[in-house]
Amino acid sequence: MIPDTRETERYLAARVLNALLREDFGGLASRVTRTPRGGVAIELAGGHAVRLAPGSLFQDFVVAAGEAIGLDDVLATAREVADPADAAGVEAFAVECGEALRALELHDAHRAEVLARIEPGDHETLAAFVDHPVYPTARARHGLPAEALLAYAPEFAPSFELRWAAVPRERARGGEVPWRPEFASVGLPDLGETHVLFPVHPLTVATVGDLPGVIVASRPYLRVRPTLSMRTVMVGPRTHLKLPLPTSTLGLRNRRSIKPGVLADGARAELLLREVLAREPDLGNVQIADEQTYGHAGHEYLGWMIREYPEGDLVPVAALAAPALRGGAVIEEVSGGDVAGLLHDYLTVLLRWNVCLFVKYGIAVESHQQNLSLVLGDSPGLLLKDNDGLLVSPGPLAAAGLAVPAFEDGRMLTHDPHALADVFVTITLHLAAAAVAFHTLPAEQARRLVRDALGAAIGEYGEHPMARLLRARTLDADRLVGKSMITAGTLVDKSRTGALDVNKFYGTSGPNYLRRP
Repeated sequence: MIPDTRETERYLAARVLNALLREDFGGLASRVTRTPRGGVAIELAGGHAVRLAPGSLFQDFVVAAGEAIGLDDVLATAREVADPADAAGVEAFAVECGEALRALELHDAHRAEVLARIEPGDHETLAAFVDHPVYPTARARHGLPAEALLAYAPEFAPSFELRWAAVPRERARGGEVPWRPEFASVGLPDLGETHVLFPVHPLTVATVGDLPGVIVASRPYLRVRPTLSMRTVMVGPRTHLKLPLPTSTLGLRNRRSIKPGVLADGARAELLLREVLAREPDLGNVQIADEQTYGHAGHEYLGWMIREYPEGDLVPVAALAAPALRGGAVIEEVSGGDVAGLLHDYLTVLLRWNVCLFVKYGIAVESHQQNLSLVLGDSPGLLLKDNDGLLVSPGPLAAAGLAVPAFEDGRMLTHDPHALADVFVTITLHLAAAAVAFHTLPAEQARRLVRDALGAAIGEYGEHPMARLLRARTLDADRLVGKSMITAGTLVDKSRTGALDVNKFYGTSGPNYLRRP
């Protein structure tokens, strides 16, 4: 069957309009009106009215099922409501929407073929079949043509060989890749004494080749496969390699390069979390991937990090809602049919861990559904990775007897407990908990599971001030904070939003799905 591209465009157009409405871009929410029959609609450019329905999770209203809207109409509306100062951002977002549409159509065209050839247990590929819960154009990879997606994007399950570059030894920092090739085997026989070999993603070769003093080897070495995070590739079952890519995802400003201080900060954050775990034996079913081996050469496209996973049967949390090869969803397969039971165990360990970090140590981790894995077993555990986005409050951490890490990125520190709560709500609650539960269970059952697990986790700390704050911002709140992701990521320049970090820019809110009957 040939995929219906019109349906694909309508699907994307609805997601984009929902996001614009959720973030109230250009005051778009003011166009929401009551219809003569008591419904709700929004007027697009040209006067076309689109029916809305009550939102399910993160916003009050969404495009009603069955509404046939086009991407051009939605983008014309964005242009109409935008401040003139944001015109360039709107045009960049229009390009992003076009790239997302082409990526969706490409995936539709190859979906059956990919499913037919991947093997059971390939959860990274299956996870890439699921769209981001909030960001509407997450499939867009800025500047990459269709042939690059087919060759390197995880939803197409490709494999490819890594390229290598010789970097002057005096510029290299960190370790050396333990399974790097010999210089001669990649065509650089005379550089072993003076240079260090850096792994390079094939898409980054042209960029790296233009850097002064860097020599790109002519021969590839080591076949790899992409993981759910396209810039991280699978070297072996327990070994992943993170590399910079010359593209952006989740917004034009979310570049997939690796800035010089990020890898060291991630390693420091990992050690901090390991210190917490050592003090919390009751949270023994939480594990952290080893990300201590990395290298950098002072440029955002010359860096790498090796991630080593512990033993165990691992399933990315993002894959739980993905289609299983034998039908149904992955969560039905890995849970043995007891979806609610597995989610109960997962939510319990997820929320006990994150509430403990928040209340006792003043830490909020950016462990969303793509940075978490379930460790399957009699008592399912949790595995964390990619910790360079966490937020730490020095006061509570010092009061708990732990040293404040010397992060190079000062944005990883805050003295505002509400900034910690923003991360907890938008990452742990929205993405790691609610998006998974509500996608796999009936709404009332999902709401009860998430609310009960969160209430029990906060209840362990009684009237502790941080527990009271977290309860007020979650269980007892009328509305829950959300991120303005497309606003900060592409639509509005940082000089206008004032966002120090486009991944931590708020300003929107939605109904509290934990309280709604």
